[in-house]
Amino acid sequence: MQQLMQQAQKMQEQLMSAQAELASAEVVGQAGNGLVHVRMTAAGEVQAVKIDPKVVDADDVETLQDLIVGALHDAARAAQELQAQKMGPLAGGLDMGGGLGLPGA
Repeated sequence: MQQLMQQAQKMQEQLMSAQAELASAEVVGQAGNGLVHVRMTAAGEVQAVKIDPKVVDADDVETLQDLIVGALHDAARAAQELQAQKMGPLAGGLDMGGGLGLPGA
């Protein structure tokens, strides 16, 4: 039981460390061959949006809107990939070993 508690505490520390790392790690998404860039944290907080002036057209606002949405989606995808990379090893859960009769063990 002591070993199980130590393992749980270690996992909690690793989880907190991974969450802190994700809160500060940044990813970039882009759309329109780089005409729009979105920089966000891996936790999903948008930090900056960069728009190439070539794509700004008062008569075609819809295209710019679509490019911004596309860049946001691309950044969110990159954030999810980074989250999976950082949190994946922790998703395995505790090694219950010895068959304690617990569901999923």
